[in-house]
Amino acid sequence: MEPVRVAFRAECARLTGVLHELDEADLDLPTDCPPWTVRELIAHVRTGAGRLADMLAAPAPPRAEVDAAGYFGASKFTAPVDAERIAGGRRDARQVPSAALPAEFERAWQAADAAVAAAPPERVVRTRHGDAMRLTEFLRTRVVEVGVHGLDLAAALGRPPWLTPQAATVIGDLLTGGRPVPAGLRWDTLTLIRKTTGRLPPTPAEPAHIDAAGFRWLAFGS
Repeated sequence: MEPVRVAFRAECARLTGVLHELDEADLDLPTDCPPWTVRELIAHVRTGAGRLADMLAAPAPPRAEVDAAGYFGASKFTAPVDAERIAGGRRDARQVPSAALPAEFERAWQAADAAVAAAPPERVVRTRHGDAMRLTEFLRTRVVEVGVHGLDLAAALGRPPWLTPQAATVIGDLLTGGRPVPAGLRWDTLTLIRKTTGRLPPTPAEPAHIDAAGFRWLAFGS
C-alpha cells in the first residue's frame, strides 16, 4: 500500500501545482481525449481522484474479484458507459468556477487520501463498474488515472510531462506485470507508458517485442 499511496499523493500534489498556473485560455484548449477541453479533462481527473472517499464510506464487498489491470479491461467501456463518462466530465466542469479548480481538486484527492489512511490495506471496495477490488489495487488505478491523464494535460498545454518518478514506477509495474522491458524496445519508463496507453504510436519493429513481453494493455474508453 505505502508505495502506491506515496505515488498517489505525489502525482496529485504535482497536478495541484500545475492547476494554480493555468488561466482561462489554458482551460479552454482542446485535448487528445476528445471532446474534452483541458477544463473538462481536469474535472474528470478530479472526480476519479476523489472517488475513494465515497467508496470507503460504503459497505465492503466480501471478496475481491478483479485487480488493477482488470479494472481497465476493454469490456468495461461499453458505448453507454463511455458516453456517460464523457458527459460526466463535461457536466462536472460546468459546476466548478475556474478560480476554484485547484482548491477543488486538492480537496477531492486529500479527502480520498485521508479515507485510505483510515482503512486497512486489505479492505475491499466496490468500483463504479460493480467489481469488487482490494483497496490497494483500486488506489493503483487512481495513480494511473492521474498520471496518464497528466500526460494528456501536459500535451494539450504544450508543457513537458510532469509525471513524478513515484507514479511512473507504479504505472510501469502495472503495465509490465513487474517484468523488465525487453532490451530490444529501448524504452525508458515514460516511453513505456506513452506507448502502451496509446499516447505514442509503435514503430513497425515494436509490436513483435510488445507481444512477446506480454504487457497488459489498459483501456480508457474512446
